[in-house]
Amino acid sequence: MPTAGVTWALGALIVTGASFVMGLAGFGIALVSLAFLPYVMSPVDAIVLMTLYAAVFALAIFVPVRRDFTAVRVGDLVLGTVAGTPLGVWVLASVSGGVLNRLIGGMLVVAVLLEWRGLFPERLEGRRWGLGAGILAGVIGGAVGTPGPPVVLYATTQGWSPRAIKANLQAFFVVNQAVILAGYWWAGLLTREVWRLAAVYAVPALVGVGAGMALFDRIDPVGFRRVVFALIFVSGAVLLVRG
Repeated sequence: MPTAGVTWALGALIVTGASFVMGLAGFGIALVSLAFLPYVMSPVDAIVLMTLYAAVFALAIFVPVRRDFTAVRVGDLVLGTVAGTPLGVWVLASVSGGVLNRLIGGMLVVAVLLEWRGLFPERLEGRRWGLGAGILAGVIGGAVGTPGPPVVLYATTQGWSPRAIKANLQAFFVVNQAVILAGYWWAGLLTREVWRLAAVYAVPALVGVGAGMALFDRIDPVGFRRVVFALIFVSGAVLLVRG
């Protein structure tokens, strides 16, 4: 059984890495962190903690790219996420830790397989796709803390520039995470332990997101993305099998 110091160090390393990915790419904090955090804290605390960080960091990342934001482009996503979040929060509040681990693992594996197989369509047109992506993001985000895959998939099929993708996604995530956090509060999941963990890992999280934002225009995103998704796949598979 690891000591408290070792547990903190492992958690800090995970939080730093996940925050770095979000600062760099504009998403992925939950995909990376939830692949590993359930080894050092309960799955529910990990999900709520990273949702809390994601809400704050999305706002911070949005500020420097705000001029590339177009409100009309995220309207359907927001409507969908408001509709889908209650179901996701209910799942998180109702199921066991083992089931949550498997849900997290399954989401991670599916996200990586979609990435590796190149199954993203080139273009999705019509409001139904935005609404559908928003609903899925609300359900998945509320249940296992990973709202990114549906909306990232949608964003890549809209012909937006990289900066526009980052700006529009951050604007969406600010609303998405705020709605999910409101649901967690209502369900009694924003506990003292979550706030304690948020304070304990605040410095590693800030260091990670700051470094990622600073390197946004300087690092090769292709190679980095491959390494991240390989790590996510391995850990997701372990969580899926182990439960």
